[in-house]
Amino acid sequence: MLKKGKWSIMLAVAGLLLFANMASAHVTVSPQKAEQGAYQVFTVRVPSETKDKHTVSVSVDIPEGVIVSRTTPIPGWSYIFTKDADGKVTNVKWTADNEGLSQTEFQDFQLSGRVQDDAADLVWKAHQTYNDGEVIDWADTAADAQFPASITTVSAAGSLTDEGGGAKQDWALGLSIAAVVLGAAALAAAVAGSRRKTSN
Repeated sequence: MLKKGKWSIMLAVAGLLLFANMASAHVTVSPQKAEQGAYQVFTVRVPSETKDKHTVSVSVDIPEGVIVSRTTPIPGWSYIFTKDADGKVTNVKWTADNEGLSQTEFQDFQLSGRVQDDAADLVWKAHQTYNDGEVIDWADTAADAQFPASITTVSAAGSLTDEGGGAKQDWALGLSIAAVVLGAAALAAAVAGSRRKTSN
């Protein structure tokens, strides 16, 4: 029979796991980083985490700093663009043709667009609708928000490319050094073998 202290520990661990699952099961948009002026594919990941309910639609408000032009067609889902007076896409809504997503399922929706040259961080506000009419607005920007909006950090043009280039250069330098070391070792082994043959 478990002691009271052990029960407390087990309950605390279970609570932490439950909280972690609740915190991770929300609508997210990737990548988390983008550059000003870059053409980018954004992926909206929608999990359906509520028992005995199905996610039947999700809409995403397009941030000011990005111009969205296309989405990937997905079998079983239809979509509609909402545009402003200038023709800019301000919202994309996907609707399930059938019963939608069950508790153990998720779906990725993709958007193609261009980050504007003067864009700041992109705040993606999503609205998830269940088959009973419940709507969850993933739109809060507070650090400890229960229903957080997804945020893409935007940096100056070329900054992420430079980081990637530096990493590639470091990798290439490492390979070059390794090749030199292995070559020197092979040469030393060959010289040693030649000397043994000569002495014999």
